[in-house]
Amino acid sequence: MPNISKENERLALRISVADKAKIMRASALAHTDLTGFIVETAVQAADRVIEEAEHVKLSKRDSLRVLELLDHPPAPNARLLKAAQSLPA
Repeated sequence: MPNISKENERLALRISVADKAKIMRASALAHTDLTGFIVETAVQAADRVIEEAEHVKLSKRDSLRVLELLDHPPAPNARLLKAAQSLPA
């Protein structure tokens, strides 16, 4: 049963008959109500999308390169020095 409180909001959407039937079948097979199934599934999908967008995944080689550059940064080039000089003191 969905948790209904003053903090919840309503979300209206249009969906094809076939898609609704498929979602209803899946929620029944999962032994949950339609609202709970939709919310749980959508939140899980949102978490995955956010995780992929906000976290950089590096290969082992690239990770080692980043660590190497952090330990031994290259000397500043002319553009970097010029940009640093243009910053307010």
